[in-house]
Amino acid sequence: TEPSRLSPHQPMNNRTPLRAVSGGSITQMHAARKGIITPEMEYVAIRENQNLEEWIETFRIADRSFKPVTAEFVREEIAKGRAIIPANINHPEQEPMIIGRNFRVKINANIGNSALGSSIDEEVEKAIWACRWGADTIMDLSTGTNIHQTREWILRNAPVPVGTVPIYQALEKVGGTAEELTWNIYRDTLIEQAEQGVDYFTIHAGVLEAYLPAATRRMTGIVSRGGSIMAKWCRAHNTENFLFTHFDEICEILTAYDITISIGDGLRPGSLSDANDDAQFGELKTLGELTLKAWQHDVQVMIEGPGHVPMNLVAENMTKELEYCHEAPFYTLGPLVTDIGAGYDHINSAIGGTLLASLGCAMLCYVTPKEHLGLPNKDDVREGVIVHKLAAHAADLAKYHPAAWLRDNIMSMARYSFAWEDQFNLTLNPAKARKWREAGSPDNNALNEEKFCSMCGPDFCSMKKSQEATGRKES
Repeated sequence: TEPSRLSPHQPMNNRTPLRAVSGGSITQMHAARKGIITPEMEYVAIRENQNLEEWIETFRIADRSFKPVTAEFVREEIAKGRAIIPANINHPEQEPMIIGRNFRVKINANIGNSALGSSIDEEVEKAIWACRWGADTIMDLSTGTNIHQTREWILRNAPVPVGTVPIYQALEKVGGTAEELTWNIYRDTLIEQAEQGVDYFTIHAGVLEAYLPAATRRMTGIVSRGGSIMAKWCRAHNTENFLFTHFDEICEILTAYDITISIGDGLRPGSLSDANDDAQFGELKTLGELTLKAWQHDVQVMIEGPGHVPMNLVAENMTKELEYCHEAPFYTLGPLVTDIGAGYDHINSAIGGTLLASLGCAMLCYVTPKEHLGLPNKDDVREGVIVHKLAAHAADLAKYHPAAWLRDNIMSMARYSFAWEDQFNLTLNPAKARKWREAGSPDNNALNEEKFCSMCGPDFCSMKKSQEATGRKES
C-alpha cells in the first residue's frame, strides 16, 4: 500500500491514510481468489471455532458430525462471494470477523446522533456499550451535527467493523436538500469516510426510476431514509440514480481500501401490506446484478433485506435473495412480523429474525424498544443487542452449530445440578440473572446452596424431585 492524499478533515491522530497503489486491489476477495489465506482469514477461523477444534470433531447431534472451520474453508467462502470479512486497512482497532450463512449468525447495532439530540460522547458510549453486550458490528447512522467527528471517535474506539450510510453526510453537505446532491459530492464523501477507516458502506444503488411507480402505490411508501433521498433526487432531475450509473467508480474506491459494500434495500417494505411486492423484489433483482458487477472488481458484497414481513412470507425473502443475489450474505432489519409492536419492536424483530436466520440470513440488524418512537439510549441499545443475540443463537441451534449446542448443553447441566453461578455466567445478561435470583431467595447467604428458586420453592421443584426419584444427583 501507499499513502493516499489527505482527506479534507484531518484525522484526530494525524495519521496518513493508506490505500492500494494506483490500479491495485487489496481486498479479501482478491486474495481469496488468488488462493491466498490472509491473516484475517486465519483469525476468523480461530474465532468461529472458539478454541473448540478437538471437541467439535467428536460432537454428534441428530446423526450429524462436524468439522472445525479452517482458514482454507474461510478462503473458499470468500472467493465464492458467500462470506465477507469487512476490514478497511485504515481501521486497525478492529478484530476481524466473518459474515456468511455457513458461519455463526452475527448481529449489528445501529447508533448515531440525530438532528434533535445526542453528543459525540453519548454515541461513543453507545458504541462501546453495544460491543460490551455482544454486537458483532456497529453502524454509525448519524444525521445531526458533527457527523465526521462523531464517526472518527467511534472508529477509534470500535473493536468491531463499523458501517455507515454515506448519503447521510453527503446530504448534510448540501444543507439537507436532496435535489442538490451530485456525484462529485458523494464521491468525495466516500473517500473521506474510507480514509477514516469505515469497513462497510450501505449504498442504495438499486433504487431505480422504473421501480418508483410501484413504490408510490404502497401503504407506507418508501421507508428507507437513503432510498427516499435517492427517489426524491431521481424525480427532481428526471434522471437515473447516480449511485447506479456510477457504480463501477464506487467499486474502484472500495477496492483501494478493502471496503465491503452493503447494497441497500431502499425499497424495503415498511408495513406488512407492502411486503414482497413488485418494488421490493424488482429492486432485489437489481441488487443481484450489482453484486456481479462488484465481484468483477473483487469487492466484497452483502445484501440488505427487509423490513416488515408477515411470518408466512419470510421464507420467500431468503429463497429469492439466494436466487437473485448469487448467495451473497443476507443482512436484514428483522424482519418485523407485525406492525403493532411499538415499544416491543425489538422482540417483534427478533421473532422474524430468528426464522430468517435459521433459513440462511447471515446477519441481523438489531431493533431497539424505541423503534418507530425515538432515538435509543444506552439501555435501549443493551436490550436490542441482547434480544437479537438470543435470536442469532436460536438460529445457530437450528443450524446445528456445535458451539451453540455446547453452551445450551452446559446450561442444562448447570440447571439440573443447581450450579447457580454457572447458570448466571452462561446467560446473555449475567448481572440481571443474578439480581433476579437474589431478589427471590429467602437467604442470600445460602444463595448458591439452595436447590430451588422462588417459583416452585423447596417442595415443588421438579428437578429436585427427579433427582430424589432417580438417585441421579448431577447431570
